[in-house]
Amino acid sequence: SQALRPGDTASGSPRMRIELNGERVEIDPPASVEDAMRLAGVRVERGVAVALDGEVVRRADWPDTALADGATLEVVQAVQGG
Repeated sequence: SQALRPGDTASGSPRMRIELNGERVEIDPPASVEDAMRLAGVRVERGVAVALDGEVVRRADWPDTALADGATLEVVQAVQGG
C-alpha cells in the first residue's frame, strides 16, 4: 500500500486545483461546473452566471461541463437593490 501524498484523494488520484472567484481550491476529479458550485456553496437559482476560462456556461450545461486541472471559474450572482 502506498502512502497518500498531500493533495491525493483516498483513491490515490491527485486532486485537481482550480481557481474559483480568485481563490485556489482543490476538488476531487472528475469534477463538473455543478460540483464546483456545490463546493462553493452556491445556491442554484436565477441570477447566477458562471464563466469557465472566460466562456459563459449555460446553467443547463453545468452538470456535463468537465473541469480540468488549472481551470478558472468566475461565479457572479445578481443582487437586486431598491
